[in-house]
Amino acid sequence: MKNVLFCAGMSALLLSSCGNKQSQPAPKADDGTVMGFARVELKTDLSRFSDTDKKMMAYLCDAAELMDQIYWKQAFTGDKDAFLKGIQNDTLRRFAEINYGPWERLNGNQPFIEGYGQKPLGANFYPADMTKEEFDALKDPNKASLYTMIRRDEKGKLKVIWYHDFFKEEVDKAAALIDSAAALASDPGFKKYLGLRAKALRTDDYFESDLAWMDAKTSEIDFVVGPIENYEDALNGYKAANESFLLIKDPEWSAKLAKYSAMLPQLQKDLPVDAKYKAEMPGTDSDLNVYDVVLYRGDCNAGSKTIAINLPNDERVHIQKGTRKLQLKNAMKAKFDKILLPISEIVMDPAQQDMVDFNCFFENVTFHEVAHGMGVKNTINGKGTVRSALKETYSTIEEAKADIMGLYLVDQLYQMGEMSGADVDKNYITFFAGIFRSVRFGAASAHGKANMLCFNFMKEHGAFTRSAEGVYTVDLPKMKEATKALLAEILKYQAEGDYAGVQKWIAEKSVILPELQQDLDRIAAADIAKDIYYVQGKSVLGL
Repeated sequence: MKNVLFCAGMSALLLSSCGNKQSQPAPKADDGTVMGFARVELKTDLSRFSDTDKKMMAYLCDAAELMDQIYWKQAFTGDKDAFLKGIQNDTLRRFAEINYGPWERLNGNQPFIEGYGQKPLGANFYPADMTKEEFDALKDPNKASLYTMIRRDEKGKLKVIWYHDFFKEEVDKAAALIDSAAALASDPGFKKYLGLRAKALRTDDYFESDLAWMDAKTSEIDFVVGPIENYEDALNGYKAANESFLLIKDPEWSAKLAKYSAMLPQLQKDLPVDAKYKAEMPGTDSDLNVYDVVLYRGDCNAGSKTIAINLPNDERVHIQKGTRKLQLKNAMKAKFDKILLPISEIVMDPAQQDMVDFNCFFENVTFHEVAHGMGVKNTINGKGTVRSALKETYSTIEEAKADIMGLYLVDQLYQMGEMSGADVDKNYITFFAGIFRSVRFGAASAHGKANMLCFNFMKEHGAFTRSAEGVYTVDLPKMKEATKALLAEILKYQAEGDYAGVQKWIAEKSVILPELQQDLDRIAAADIAKDIYYVQGKSVLGL
């Protein structure tokens, strides 16, 4: 279904502002909003860091820019520079930069530049004319690797090329910059990680650097870099896209969350599902830390912006060491203030709207990331990993699991007396209001589909009511019961590797029904930002 969350008056502009066509300048909001994306400046107080630390950060910023260059080549099928130069309207060009191409990521990847058709499902990881049948017939064990490009040879046959060969120029420069940063790093764990990560970029073997990153918890500076998430590959869900984050730790908030890692085995044991669906134990060598993010480049910067990180994705690391959950507090606060709170004032019962709370939003997002490391990573019936068994449906079902399990875990911690503050009912209300924010990620997004699975499940279980005016009231007892039921269903799907069942569920239940669309239209008419974009980089940070 077409997502109509579009800035008023932009429709004509989108299809008439490139090449030789002329158009009227797009209206610009005083706050710097660009076609539904609110402007946010990314910076934090760096005064506690030495000149050497700041020089190291500058090297890392430069390496991140190379990840951005690689990502453009993975996401866009043409020449980036020629494409951007061909867009005459400044606002539309900025919108194309936000989307990393001519396809609107929060509108089902519909083209917004004249002359472009539908975005290839496989982005630019595969030849645009490649069929799934042709890919399946390719006899190369590395074709499904996260770190290979698929191209045609001189005879037109498919071939596999490792990232470090395909993007050799960018990879070599980035690895050298990261090596230079490693030489300046004062934290031993972070120094080791940077050295191994530079090596990993050159070899496409990330396991040892992932393990080292798990141990690099004491550094006040962190750097996530490389091909990581596979959302961009909507054809097979195989290929990882390059990205980078530069992060500055918030010691005070991090200390508040440190105690929860040791509780993960008990929380796993108490999940409301048959024992066989939770038999694996998550590693306890995990951490929960809070950061200000000061740089996004590549995949994480495209369209909707990440507000938390849960890595590594390698199941072997999950079992051996767990994961690290990095909460991006400044990004969360920006989205809460500019998007979630204004939306809740439109759609929520006023008596419950007062319960929409930033600290609860922060807790829900934090335990969404914790939940990614829980459940099972391997099927119970010999179908391999959950990721491989569920194929292209994995990202959606995993996001749905993390959403609903995160809320369940917060409730459990309140019941255990391990979490105090706001009434846990506020977490449920805030979670529900948050669906209206993130469902606008659109039909092309795993996160958006996951939110609709949750919303429609809650509706079927009577967890909320909607007035004739489109005002929602949550039935808290029913929502709590629905949360447990949905979590149990998802864990069963994953543990059994039920690809057909998940595929059918997503097809039928991840849709935006007309009634909800009316409410999304009201939100759009209120001109509330869909997401945020960043003014960022070395100059903003003073590096």
